[in-house]
Amino acid sequence: MPELPEVETIVRDLRPHVVGSRVEALVHLNPAVVRYPDPGDVAVGLEGRTVACLGRRGKFIQLWLDSKQELVVHLGMTGTLTLEAAAAPLRTHTHLRLGLDSGSELRYRDPRRFGRVLLGTESELEQAGVMPRLGVEPFAPDFASGLAAEVLRTSRRPVKAVLLDQSVIAGCGNIYADEACFLARVRPGRRAWRLSTSERRRLLAALPIVMAEAIERRGTSFSDYRDGFGAKGQAFESLFVYGRGGRACVRCRSTLRQVRIAGRTTVFCGRCQS
Repeated sequence: MPELPEVETIVRDLRPHVVGSRVEALVHLNPAVVRYPDPGDVAVGLEGRTVACLGRRGKFIQLWLDSKQELVVHLGMTGTLTLEAAAAPLRTHTHLRLGLDSGSELRYRDPRRFGRVLLGTESELEQAGVMPRLGVEPFAPDFASGLAAEVLRTSRRPVKAVLLDQSVIAGCGNIYADEACFLARVRPGRRAWRLSTSERRRLLAALPIVMAEAIERRGTSFSDYRDGFGAKGQAFESLFVYGRGGRACVRCRSTLRQVRIAGRTTVFCGRCQS
């Protein structure tokens, strides 16, 4: 599933080409991916509108329109949002096509359809209950001292479960939770409240670091993720533990362990992480 670094990469790619563009036509919209409002209302709300701003909140892509509404796209597990020429061949599972006055199309594709599309004002989406309550961003100035620190200090859940909780930390997923735990030398299955103050600080310092490095490498591509122009990210080459269960630890050369924590496949080093 695309996490914060992948979504941020897409937003940075698209922003210079999309902001200021006018939506000339909703070329195609699959009603199955619309979570709010009705698909017909989405079509009316988009056509003729100008994209005033493009941003991100957690794993959600936000296109703010001149109508004060926002088109929100969540990529789910297999979604991509790319800018392509209108004449470019159409790939299967393309559920949304926005024709822009630049002659390009913004295309949302999602083979497994776990993603979703929303349209409305911020307050409207909140009142409708279609936008979840999101926690602190890892790059926020108070990240290491605010909500995330307090939850880690008091929660009896495993560390990994806290990191994956979007109401605590917005944008953190399986990949970067494992990577942050490795960098901080913290075992992901430990109960959060049992971490020492120094361990908690190391963990909260590690998460923005691994995410910033992933953004520099344009995200992690295993199968479906692509950047805003359809290219694969290169961060996989720099991962220390995620996806490497059974292989040698880059620090101590012991075999990395793979288990399930909070319902997610988790990889860690039993020697380096305590």
